Amino acid sequence: MTTTTTNVRDRSRPMTGEEKKVILASSAGTIFEWYDFYLYGSLAAVIGAQFFTPFPEATRNVFALLAFAAGFIVRPFGALVFGSLGDLIGRKYTFLMTIMIMGLSTFLVGMLPSYYSWGVAAPIILITLRMLQGLALGGEYGGAAVYVAEHAPANQRGYFTAFIQTTATLGLLLSLIVIISVQGYVNGNYPDQPVLDAAGAAVMNADGTPAMMKAFNAWGWRIPFLGSILLLAISLYIRLQMNESPAFKKMKEEGAQSKAPLREAFGNWRNGKIALIALLGLTAGQAVVWYSGQFYALFFMQNIVKIDSFSANVFVAWSLVLGTGGFLFFGALSDRIGRKPIILAGCLIAAVTYFPVFKFLTETANPVLSHAQDTPITVTADPADCSFQFNPVGTAKFTNSCDILKAGLTARSANSSTEDAPAGTIASVKIGETVIQGYDGKAENAADEKKRFDGELNAALTAAGYPINPSENTSLAKAEHFLDIFTVQKLTIVAILTYLIILVTMVYGPIAAMLVELFPTRIRYSGLSLPYHIGNGWFGGLLPATAFAISAQTGNIYAGLWYAIVVAMMTVVIGALFVPGGTHKKDIFADDGR
Repeated sequence: MTTTTTNVRDRSRPMTGEEKKVILASSAGTIFEWYDFYLYGSLAAVIGAQFFTPFPEATRNVFALLAFAAGFIVRPFGALVFGSLGDLIGRKYTFLMTIMIMGLSTFLVGMLPSYYSWGVAAPIILITLRMLQGLALGGEYGGAAVYVAEHAPANQRGYFTAFIQTTATLGLLLSLIVIISVQGYVNGNYPDQPVLDAAGAAVMNADGTPAMMKAFNAWGWRIPFLGSILLLAISLYIRLQMNESPAFKKMKEEGAQSKAPLREAFGNWRNGKIALIALLGLTAGQAVVWYSGQFYALFFMQNIVKIDSFSANVFVAWSLVLGTGGFLFFGALSDRIGRKPIILAGCLIAAVTYFPVFKFLTETANPVLSHAQDTPITVTADPADCSFQFNPVGTAKFTNSCDILKAGLTARSANSSTEDAPAGTIASVKIGETVIQGYDGKAENAADEKKRFDGELNAALTAAGYPINPSENTSLAKAEHFLDIFTVQKLTIVAILTYLIILVTMVYGPIAAMLVELFPTRIRYSGLSLPYHIGNGWFGGLLPATAFAISAQTGNIYAGLWYAIVVAMMTVVIGALFVPGGTHKKDIFADDGR
């Protein structure tokens, strides 16, 4: 018993080769799990065309994003289920369950027939598989963080848990590299395929020719999902070689583990308060900085700046390559100066710099668009006609004339101001000297009015200098292949994105060790998992929908950044007041009741 106690408590000694192998193996398995989760996000629009065929393109994209969001929404529930199991039966076996669920769900997405083969069953099964992925991921992170921290030397917890922190970014990078490679190969070697409707019939263009899509969009997208079965096999082999956490083994031998970890972790104010402080004073701000620097930056380039998806993926991939080392740097730095100062500093710097950084990104990547945004655009509308278009689940329909008009301007990356009009007035927009009348989306002739409105809006914006057709915009940044970044414009874009990644590494690198240090061993898996996944699954996962709604409401494409800024500043204030400092010096086994 004495030897076991020494192995658990004496963590100031250097790590053994076996312990390093265990920690690196744990990190590798977690990379594969993040890879599986992010594949869908990177291919959401392509998948939407396969599984939500009966709907118009805009609605398809909404439902595709809904399926993506489902994985985020259920993550806290996965944290409860698997966190409890991790504290009851052990870290290793919970690891095996999460990787099995994630890997098989991803593989089945690649096998799932499309809408015109299975009808409505196909999208239902797709969303179910996404929810299973989210549940698995909800149990994965807490286990990985706890497992590594309980093996690491006390004076290097930040450094070694930072390897776990790299896994989300490396999983995203791996998914982008696989998609870029498969997309290039399939489209380069296989012919375009006809677009099919819900009945499986070919869709025809207005001129009578069949509509075509790239081979990757038709079937090649399945390859990265099917290939995940190989990663599952590797991950299972790795995790079967792992030993149980020495802290859990010791606790189990002494019969000291919690019999009801969820009740103990959240059923009393003493521990529940810690979880609440961890959520609002750490993970909420960390989440919005993480998603702004990686996912929202990618979304912003594709949907606002209008960079094509391949080029945007290339630029983000390079920034991930250059910036990922920051996780280890800030994790190691937190072992010396503490976790809290680094995390809160990252949130503060992000809040202060987001507006100039994203504006500089637009100016660099699409100079014509940036210049056109100087043209005054004024929306005149009844204030009661303008909704806050927050629609994270994709079910709401915004048919008021003001909503339609503002959504149309936001989709075309146009900045505008709003003037109030008398009640009942149909919204209109003035672009330069051209006035365009909006329309009521509930009217009988709404389809004809939409066609008229879209044509007039595009013509007026084009006259004002807006590059409505990206293919004709020669100033727009474009990468022909992965190594095509060596121009001033493209290198500047990569530098901007790398700066955002460095902010991500500041807030994310030390946070695993910080969360581990807040909870005792007997409830550690459950205790840290829930605030982490509420922060990242909800505060972070809702960022794109919230940012779009804010931008549409204000008429400014950058206004959506306020969501990330406000949440980050909230974390700075609450974290500074309530999050304990000096946790890097804490003995994480001292309060285990032994």
